[in-house]
Amino acid sequence: MGIISWIIFGAIAGWLASKVTGDDPNMGAGANIIVGIIGSFIGGFIGTNIFHFGKVSGFNLSSFLIAIAGSVILLLILGAIRKHK
Repeated sequence: MGIISWIIFGAIAGWLASKVTGDDPNMGAGANIIVGIIGSFIGGFIGTNIFHFGKVSGFNLSSFLIAIAGSVILLLILGAIRKHK
């Protein structure tokens, strides 16, 4: 996948994750992209190393769901850190 595809993939995954966690009003497009891309790595790591299934291997439904799950995990962790401070 090209860099543009990864940015679009990350933006959509990050935006959906921010909708799930209720962080959407606080996030812009740049934050959605970053959260989505980092979330893809988190979801892929957890999926392959802990649960031994799936990986982010391209633009397909399973990769997309893994990226969203990883993005939600990232936003929940960041939310817990913000509340703790």
